[in-house]
Parts: sequence; C-alpha cells; structure tokens
Amino acid sequence: MDFCAKHKNPYVPLRTHRLLRTLCSLFIVHCSLSVSAQTMVYLEHSETLSFDQERIADAQILRGNVVFRHEEALMYCDSAYFYENTNSLDAFGHVRFVQGDSLRGYCDKLFYDGNTRLARMRRHVRLEHGVEDENPTILTTDSLNYNRKQNVAYYYTGGTVRDSLNTLVSVRGRYMPKTKQAIFSKEVHLTNPKFILTSDTLLYNTDTKVTDIVSPTVIVYEKETDIYTSRGWYNTSNERSMLLDRSLVYHIGGKTMTGDTIYYDKSIGFGKVLGQMVMIDSTQHATLYGEYGEMWETDSRGYATDSALMVDWSDAEHFTYIHGDTLFTEQLHYADSAMADSTYRRVRAHYGVRVWRDDMQMVCDSMVYLSSDSTIHLYTHPICWSDNQQIAADSMTVFIVNGEVDHAIGDGNALCVMSDTLDIYNQMSGKQVTVLMKEGEVDLIDMSGNALTIYYPRESDGSYVGMNTTESSYIRMYIEGRKVHHIRFTNETTGILYPMEQIPAGADRLALFFWADKQRPKDKDDVFRKIYDY
Repeated sequence: MDFCAKHKNPYVPLRTHRLLRTLCSLFIVHCSLSVSAQTMVYLEHSETLSFDQERIADAQILRGNVVFRHEEALMYCDSAYFYENTNSLDAFGHVRFVQGDSLRGYCDKLFYDGNTRLARMRRHVRLEHGVEDENPTILTTDSLNYNRKQNVAYYYTGGTVRDSLNTLVSVRGRYMPKTKQAIFSKEVHLTNPKFILTSDTLLYNTDTKVTDIVSPTVIVYEKETDIYTSRGWYNTSNERSMLLDRSLVYHIGGKTMTGDTIYYDKSIGFGKVLGQMVMIDSTQHATLYGEYGEMWETDSRGYATDSALMVDWSDAEHFTYIHGDTLFTEQLHYADSAMADSTYRRVRAHYGVRVWRDDMQMVCDSMVYLSSDSTIHLYTHPICWSDNQQIAADSMTVFIVNGEVDHAIGDGNALCVMSDTLDIYNQMSGKQVTVLMKEGEVDLIDMSGNALTIYYPRESDGSYVGMNTTESSYIRMYIEGRKVHHIRFTNETTGILYPMEQIPAGADRLALFFWADKQRPKDKDDVFRKIYDY
C-alpha cells in the first residue's frame, strides 16, 4: 500500500500529501544506494563450517584452508568467524591478505569489516608492497590498520619500514601504497649504509628515496659530516639536499656552513648557500660571510659575494676584517723547511677591498692573504692607515708577526703622509717605502729612490720652526708619539727651510700628495661602506 495513501489525513492539504510522497521516494533511493555501495564479503572456501549460538552468536565457524574474497582482495587463514549479517570476519592463524598483484599482508590475526573496508592486522604483522619488484617495501609491526577505502596503512605502537636502500623505525607511521609516501612520527630513525638520520617527524617516499624534513633533524656521517636542519629535503640515494631555516652542515676538522637556504651535495662535498651565509673554519681560525656563497670540502675552498666579509681570528687580540665584492678562500699544501707536508690558507678579494684591523686599515682594488707567511698583498691603488699615518703605493705588502702588523713595504709611486694638524702634513715620496711598526704604532719609515720630503720641525716648546723640503736617494724618518722625532738623510741630500710665514703658494704639497681620510674604514662595520673616489 502506498505510504502516503495509507496515512492520508483528510484534514491535510493536498500539497502536503505530495511532499510526503516525494520524501518517501528519496528515502527508498538513498537506502538502495547505501546497500549497493557496501559490497559483500564472500566465503570462497572452508573445509568445515559450524555454528555455536551460545558462545558466538550469528557467526559461522570456519576451519581449514579458509578463503574470503572482498572485491579484488583475498584473505587466507587457518580458521575464522564469519559474520555474514555485519559483512565482517575474524581470521586466525597464518593469515595472508592479498590485494592485486603488488600488496601482500601477513599476521596472526585479522579483523576485517567489509562495510568500512578496514583491515586490522595483529601480531607479527608484515606488509609487503611492490612484491612484483626485486626489492619490495616491507613494513613490520605488531599492530597495523589498513584502510582499503583510503588506501593507507598505519601503526601506532612501533614499526619498521625497509626498502632497497633504507630502514626506517618509528613509534607511529602511515604508508600510502598508491603514492609510496610514508609519514613517520615520534622517535624516527632512518638507517642508510652511509649515514643515520634521526627526527621527530619525517616524510619519506620509498620510490624516490627522498625525505621531506618537517621537524628538527640530525643526519650523521660517522667521523665525517653532521647535518642539523628543521626543514627541507634530503635525497638518500644521491645524497643531495635542500636545507632551509638556518640549517647547519658540520664537516670534520671544525668546518661549518650555515645559511637561510643550503643546496648540499654530500657525494662530492659541495655546498651552495643563499641568504646570510656563514662558513667557519676553526682549523684556520677564519669565518666567511655573505648573502651568497659556495664551498668545496675537499680543499676547504669557497667563495662569498654580496656583502662578503672574511674575519681572521687567528689572533684573539687582533681580528682582521676583509670585505670585497667577491672573496675566495682555499686551503693549499706545501713542503716546509723540514720537508714536512703542511697546509696554509689563501684568501683572495676582488673589487672594492676594504680591510680593518685595530692597528692598521687598508683599501685597494684586489688583495691576496697568505697564512703561510702571514702576508697581505695589496694591488691597484692600495692605501694603508695607522694612527695619523697614511701610506700608499702602486702595490703593497703587509707583514703580520705574532698577530700584529710588523712592517709594510710599498713599491712604485710610494707616498707617506702624516697629519700633524688640520692642514699641516709631513710628507715623503719615492720609489719604495718600508714602514716599521712597534706595539701597534708606526716606529720608522724608510723611503728610497728619488726620495722627497716635506716636514715641519718644531721648537722645544712645540712651535713650528718652518717647513723643510729635501731631496735625497734615501731618507729615514723616526716617529715617536705619533710625531716626527728626527730624520736621517744620505750625504747627497739637498733641501730648503722656509719660515712658516714665507712658504710659497703650493710648495707645501708633494706632487704625489693626497689625503684620503674619507676612504679610511673607521671600524669593522665600516668596511661595507662603498667608496668610489679614490
């Protein structure tokens, strides 16, 4: 009988009857769709079938080579309880789960619900994926749930995943056979023939062998390299990676590399850094900074550009700060006087080089520093300053002894200028100059080759005697308390002393004279200041 006609109320309007009839039809269709969506579990084989209503109501008790089929999945076991009314089963003993050609599962117990398509596998669980391959992915645990509807297997009491290259252990894990993607969490350990990775949460693809790093992670190559990161990816097959969020790579011997983004190829020992790069060589006591840089581990070779800076901290009291458009550093080998193999560091700086030390400051176009003899070689318009002294030449070499500037030599168009007052400068020029330092201050200056001087001798009360101009093949100037103490000349010296009020116009400057105090680095941060007019 029609439901709406049976319950027809003469006092209900006709349009209400039509509405009820429509709702009834929709309910019947919905029920039909729900039943058809839930495919049935079928019993394919069993040696015996029995019932025990008192002990296990509504269950078929099956024993001996029991086989079930649900859709494309087959389930094998020694015995089972089959609940046909609820479309579910409990399987026991030598349980084997087969889905398609690539997925196999083994366990002692299986609880399967055909309506939700959830397989709960317990005790000695082993799930194999890619069984048609030579090296399938194998998941082992004691308790595993496999949701066939979502095609995901997960464990939560500890498990292990092995593929052809890596072994991963964690407390909780999820594996998606379709994408071969796995998610591991809590006490994650990845063991590779070359390294061990530990993390709290890790994403891993058993096909590509790539790990996606989403939590603090440590990768350790025994006695070689440690990697500390919290975000990025690491390809475990070729050892290439992209490390984000200020990751750190530590290499044997105290060499570290840090940056916002690091592209690192462990197989060839090469790293590329973008953003706030810091490379530290604790053996050579040097740190390299920049917004972009690259490093090769084999010979500690690297370079930095974009705000590039190198800090030499080999002497705790006198740090050397070197800036240039591009800085290169490398470790070289040589045989010392005892014929022993030794190493030293070479640093090259190019374009707009600026150097700051507390005892001397320098600028030039290019520079080379050698740790073998602690020398700094300056090329193309080099200028050095110490206290009120300025030294310039076509090229210069600065010698460091026991961490302090010992002396400097300038070749070609050599010029020394000492600021005495605001507009009075003692000056020397020639072909070559040698400046000796003592306790961080200029002690004496030797000028040779057509040596010219302009200097202002003083009376005992400090007043100026006048301006003295000299010409000689060699001149030595002694400095004391940042002032000229006395000067020695060769016998062939000629000169003129002008009273202060009778100095001819323009005679107070040598032909090579210039004063470049504006270009001088004032402190370690001032090395980044751009200067174009020297």
